[in-house]
Formats: sequence, C-alpha cells, structure tokens
Amino acid sequence: MSGDTPSYRVEQVQIDELPCWRIHTAHGEALIAQQGAQLLSYQTHEQPPLVWLSEQAEYKHGQSLRGGVPVCWPWFGDLTRNPLPVRGMHSGDSAPAHGLVRGLDWRLDDIVEEQGALCVRFALDARHGLPGWPHQAELSLSMRFGERLGLELTTRNLGAEPLAISQALHTYFAVSDSREIAIDGLQGCRYIETLENWEERRQDGLLRIQGETDRIYLDVERPLAIRDPQWRRRLCIAASQSRSAVVWNPWVEKAKRLSQFAEDAWQRMLCIETARVWDDLQRIAPGASACMGVEIWSEPLEG
Repeated sequence: MSGDTPSYRVEQVQIDELPCWRIHTAHGEALIAQQGAQLLSYQTHEQPPLVWLSEQAEYKHGQSLRGGVPVCWPWFGDLTRNPLPVRGMHSGDSAPAHGLVRGLDWRLDDIVEEQGALCVRFALDARHGLPGWPHQAELSLSMRFGERLGLELTTRNLGAEPLAISQALHTYFAVSDSREIAIDGLQGCRYIETLENWEERRQDGLLRIQGETDRIYLDVERPLAIRDPQWRRRLCIAASQSRSAVVWNPWVEKAKRLSQFAEDAWQRMLCIETARVWDDLQRIAPGASACMGVEIWSEPLEG
C-alpha cells in the first residue's frame, strides 16, 4: 500500500573497484555486484550461508569474482568442448572460459516487492553483439528473495538467425565440509566424467565428494538436494527449463592453483550449476525468448 514502510533495505556500496548492492529483506541478506549481475552471497536469517563467497574474492574490473553465482553465457566452460552449433556462433580469436558476460556491467532495471518477495532485475544489451560473437540478443537476470531464493536467466534473440547457446548459473553452495555431504537426485543419470577422457558414465547411488570432481550430468529430471549432516540441513535445488547440471569441487591439489581461493576452501563449498550444456544446448528462434531458472531453499535434515 502507498505510504507503507518497505520491508526491505537496499544499500549501494563500492567494494574496491566494483559497485555493489547489499540487500536486507525479511528473509535474509544478499550482496550483488553490478559486474556480471553476480549474486555474490546470500544467507537466510539465523542460518549458515546458502551461497558461498571466497574469503579471497577480488573486486576488480573485468574479472569474475570467485564464488556466488556467476552467469556463464553464451557458452559454458571451454568453448572447444561445446557442441558444434555453439562453437559456430563464435568468430573471434580468443574465447574466455565460461563466455563473455561475467566481466561486463549489467544494468539494474528494477527493485520491487512482489507477493511477499523482493525482486531484483538486471539486463544486458547485446543488440550489437559481443567481442567475437556478432549476434543480436538481450539478456535479463531476475533474482527473487523470498522464502526461497529464485534466479531466472532469459535470452531474447533480436536477430534474424537462430541462436545456439550453452549457459549456466554457476552456483557456489556453502557446505559445512564437502567430504561429509551427499548429493541426492542424480541417481541413474548419465554423466560426462571430464577428468577421465570425457567418458560417459551413469551415476549409481548418492554422489559423495571423495576427490577432485568435475562432472556434467545429463537427463536431470528431478530436484537435487545437498544433504549436510553437520549443519543438519538439506539444500534443495529445483531447476526449470534445464536438464543438465555440472558438479564441481577442486579438492586439494587444484585448489592450490586457483585464483581467489584459499588452499582449504574446497572444504567449504560445492558447485552445482543449473545449466543448458552438452546435448542440452539452447536453440532460440529469431524474435523468441528462452528462460532457465532455479529455486534454492533450505530444509531441516531428518534422520
């Protein structure tokens, strides 16, 4: 109602080189960077964080921060490992890992309360293409902070030719100890074992992290959950318009080589990336839009 005091507070802050927003709602607190429209951290009240941010994150222009939810678009990971239609959209000499939009400033379009949640919307105008990607498109990212955290990435094709893209919401989840958790919901799914010659395999039982992990899961048809016994919670992950997911943890040796990453940080995080990758690539007709989203929430772990 007009004149009511808002149930949220938004502070614009400058952290080193990057403009950011701190958002406080009835449900929790978030930090968002304008660069990459990157949700950096999110924590519900009186709970451990849901979304993990590296203690060594560097707030520098043109450099994606380690942690949060980087947006990978219009390809995921190494472009040369993407399907031929996605590779064919690129015409440049260099192809940064995870695409072209993580280091760009997005436009904050709106902050509005809707049905008991705070919605924050960002947009990126690529109607003149991007370096090495000469296609017309517009991106929008909506973040919804309510009883659940919701993220939705939308691509609109403004050109006269179809687009072929791969993409991911590269979510870093906070966990008590990656060696103690289990991931439920991937049982029976095909996956690509990228650390062993990109072989196709099938998941048998719950997934546990017992070493460096970098897998592309396919035919993911149901919500996933991270069972965290030390924090006595289930982190629930319900994707929409996505049938693929990437599970990543660098473990001991790779952690030593990563930027913005403490040597023991692998114990405190796990990436489960809501994705459209491998044979789940996204095709968008001229004038059409396509969305991909995820809802994330915490429940008590029983038993």
